[in-house]
Amino acid sequence: MIDHVSITVTDLAAASRFYDAVLPPIGLPCVWREAEAIGYGARTEPGYVTIRLAPAVVADRRHWAFRARNRAAVRAAHAAALAAGGRDDGAPGLRPDYHPDYFAAFLLDPDGNRVEIVCHRAERAGTRDRG
Repeated sequence: MIDHVSITVTDLAAASRFYDAVLPPIGLPCVWREAEAIGYGARTEPGYVTIRLAPAVVADRRHWAFRARNRAAVRAAHAAALAAGGRDDGAPGLRPDYHPDYFAAFLLDPDGNRVEIVCHRAERAGTRDRG
C-alpha cells in the first residue's frame, strides 16, 4: 500500500485550483500551504498527497489513482476538477475490464498529470443506476 505521494507541477496556483477541487470530495482536504508546495490529507493516514512546484514536468502518462468511498464522490470529484481547469480523460463510469464494480473517472491536471478517481464498491440497491 502506498503511504504518500508527491506530484510535481509547474504552476502551483493552477494546480491548487485543480487539487483543491478534486481531492476534498474524496476525503483529502488541504491541510497546509507554502510558497512551493501544498499538502492534502493527514500524514498519519495512507494516501497523503503533496503537490510540489518544479521547473518542468513531462506529461509522460504518469498515473495517480485516488480511491473514493462511493460513486457519488467519483462523480463529484470529476465535476469539480473540470470546473477548476482540469481536462476530461475519461468520464465517470464502469470499467468492467478491470472488475465488475470498477467505477472510475480520469482527468488531466493543468500540467498533464493523469489523475484517476476510483471506487471499487458496488452501488447499493435503491441508489443511482450502475453507470
